[in-house]
Amino acid sequence: MADKRSLVVYVVDDDASIRDSLALMLGLAGYTTRLFADAESMLAAFQPDWAGCVVADLRLPGLSGIELQARLRERGSAIPFVIITAHGDVPAARAAFRAQAVDFIEKPFEDTQLREAIDTAFALETDRLGAAELRRADEAKLARLTPREREVLEHAVNGLHAKEIGAALGISPRTVEVHKMRIMEKLEVRNIAELVRLRFR
Repeated sequence: MADKRSLVVYVVDDDASIRDSLALMLGLAGYTTRLFADAESMLAAFQPDWAGCVVADLRLPGLSGIELQARLRERGSAIPFVIITAHGDVPAARAAFRAQAVDFIEKPFEDTQLREAIDTAFALETDRLGAAELRRADEAKLARLTPREREVLEHAVNGLHAKEIGAALGISPRTVEVHKMRIMEKLEVRNIAELVRLRFR
């Protein structure tokens, strides 16, 4: 599982003094930071395996913090966002939350307020990374199945019994049971409920 040391706070703010003060404050609190002066420079540097959260100013030269979030979503990134602004209003806050920002914080803010928002974002990111790791493990297990075992699996998770699966595939119910036994061994599951959960996870 990811922890605070393996996650990064990507700070995007055009005010150098704010970037530096946030980096200092967060660094002293044990966070790793990476700083950007605008959305475009973060987009240019961005890698798909980046994990943590983005703390972005709402108003930036060029793309706004919310537009940056939208661009990253278009690239398939689900990295959480915390939007900070000196120009907070209801429409801006609504737009941020509609874009699924973790929080919308008005400047000046307390250090603890930002750290709490980042910790919430990190918890979401840890859950996301854990789920992605589980999916990769499931895919690796499913890749062990033969084409015939995959056919049996699809019918089994759709609720068909051995006799029905056998009729559909032109094999005996006994052969279906042998396939099911091998499938469960390869996928490391103990029963049909676990099989269904893994298949649709």
